Amino acid sequence: MPTCLMMIGMAGTGKSTLLQRINAYLAQQKTPRYVINLDPAVKKLNFGAHVDIRDTVNYKQVMKQYNLGPNGGILTSLNLFTTKFDQVLALIDKRSTQVEYILLDTPGQIEIFTWSASGQIITDSIASTYPSVVLYVIDTPRSGNPVTFMSNMLYACSILYKTKLPFVLVFNKIDVAGHETCMEWMQDFTSFQAAMERDTSYMGTLVNSMCLVLEEFYNQLRVVGVSAVTGEGMPELFEAIAEARQEYLNEYKPELEKLHQEKQQKEMDRKKETLAKLMNDMKIEQETEDVDEQEGVELVTKDEDGSFQRFLNRQ
Repeated sequence: MPTCLMMIGMAGTGKSTLLQRINAYLAQQKTPRYVINLDPAVKKLNFGAHVDIRDTVNYKQVMKQYNLGPNGGILTSLNLFTTKFDQVLALIDKRSTQVEYILLDTPGQIEIFTWSASGQIITDSIASTYPSVVLYVIDTPRSGNPVTFMSNMLYACSILYKTKLPFVLVFNKIDVAGHETCMEWMQDFTSFQAAMERDTSYMGTLVNSMCLVLEEFYNQLRVVGVSAVTGEGMPELFEAIAEARQEYLNEYKPELEKLHQEKQQKEMDRKKETLAKLMNDMKIEQETEDVDEQEGVELVTKDEDGSFQRFLNRQ
């Protein structure tokens, strides 16, 4: 059964470039994969996609037809594509025995996919069938600022609890700036507080307090540093993916099956209740008809003198 890698990250973090690197790395390893592009606004893909949303929905035409801006156009395009996503699942199912990975690239406007109904439908549809791992991509050079770093961590935390899927934190662009400082901030909150001690503003105080709140969140994370340009960190990334896949099979899949069974049981109970109500209504209706027949039936009796007499029985 293939593993689905969902690439999620803010615009400019190098999400699509990283997916290209992962695709090239798997090709080098001669590992079969299935690539899906869900970004309708991208002008050019640097990798071949088996399923491309742009082949189904014309982003610019959607903007023009519905009088929308860029973000509204992307969201509407994704909504329209989701109505046909059952066909995408059918295509994946046909290749599921031949591929080892499903690579899913999402729009750069992160909130469009993570917080929209269509994004939730796509995520749940794939995750309920195949082992799925969220790769949250972070721009490492920008995260050298403590406030930006904390913003990324809060967003990562929200996505983790929104998707409820195994999670890998990917610090991209380590060829430009190393991720050691970020790792240190995650492992030792005192070092982060030291970096924030000069900031006495309201934002600085808020960020300082947040580092304590997220300490438990950091302990549950798998963190990898990679470079989408040079390919550095690819083996470590796939080791983390393998661990996340096992976590899905051990923890997430049983929970999903439990929820599915509960949903089926509720549906069966609802059907039984509806059937019982229907049978009860039919029984009452039948009894009413029987009473009506008894009240209105015409009887023929024979008198003592041998003549017949007709009368209505009024019980």
